[in-house]
Amino acid sequence: HGREENMKNFNADPEVFIFLVSTRAGGLGINLTAADTVIIYDSDWNPQSDLQAQDRCHRIGQTKPVVVYRFVTANTIDQKIVERAAAKRKLEKLIIHKNQFKGGKFGVNQSKSCLDPKELMELLQSRDYDREIKGSREKVITDKDLELLLDRSDLINQM
Repeated sequence: HGREENMKNFNADPEVFIFLVSTRAGGLGINLTAADTVIIYDSDWNPQSDLQAQDRCHRIGQTKPVVVYRFVTANTIDQKIVERAAAKRKLEKLIIHKNQFKGGKFGVNQSKSCLDPKELMELLQSRDYDREIKGSREKVITDKDLELLLDRSDLINQM
């Protein structure tokens, strides 16, 4: 089967309930509006690759809420990759979304309103603790906790 045919089957046939694709391949030319779940288990160094892969479900024609899960094993290179990607996203938000990006000769406004080196290092070394799952010394997630995470009744009620 070709990619187009697989995509068509996934979007049209309710019996086809899973579409496996890498984030690199999933970021190009794929429309998966039948999906209501994205599971990332192997994050990319480039946060944009993961975001583009997630966006395959958020297309014109999407009628369901989409939930994105990212599986990361604590204290591994995967955790470092996700932390580095989060730092890159923070930097992007600070520079581009705070009107620091002016598109000049070097692409970035060189005024004093830019981050100084100390602020930049603090940003890159910081961790997003409010969005991080605690390390392996914490209790393992229970079946009840997992059911709560997977419960979508609040999303369905919003429709």
